[in-house]
Amino acid sequence: MNNPEGRRPTMRGFKIAHGKIGKELRAARDRLAEIRARRRALPERVEVRDVSDGVVVKLATERKHLTNLIKMLAYQAESDLLAFLSPHYARSNAEGRTLLHELFRAAADIDVTGTELRVTLHPLSSPHRTLAVQALCDTLTETTTVFPGSRLPLRFAIHPRPQIGLAFPGPRPKPGPPAPPPGP
Repeated sequence: MNNPEGRRPTMRGFKIAHGKIGKELRAARDRLAEIRARRRALPERVEVRDVSDGVVVKLATERKHLTNLIKMLAYQAESDLLAFLSPHYARSNAEGRTLLHELFRAAADIDVTGTELRVTLHPLSSPHRTLAVQALCDTLTETTTVFPGSRLPLRFAIHPRPQIGLAFPGPRPKPGPPAPPPGP
């Protein structure tokens, strides 16, 4: 630019020096306003039959009711498990369902004996979560629920966490009753 105003520290000089960028910015704003106007002209909702070429697949009412019923039962079962877990897990309001989802994905061993069906879970990601799930397992075992289609009661347990070393000794032992004072 040969304009001496472009070298001066004034607003007029700034506008002259950066005039090309200003034009591009104004053009972009105009395009944005046009796109927004076109978007406002579109309907908020469009029915599937208006945009699809083929036949719309609709679930039968009975199938939809059955699917919704299964979802509600699963949610209720999860809520009941959360209620059992709450006394043993301090953050059950914030992380309880997340812990249950981790529990549902956890590896487990299933052993069938003549007297019981034993489900032994592997330890979870952290010791405090494993302890909370152990308490849940104890609560569920106390219910003496019988596995459907058999007479075998369900027993739940957790494998002990492997001792890794002194750096990771595992959970601290629960404090017992205080020791009696030494005698005279």
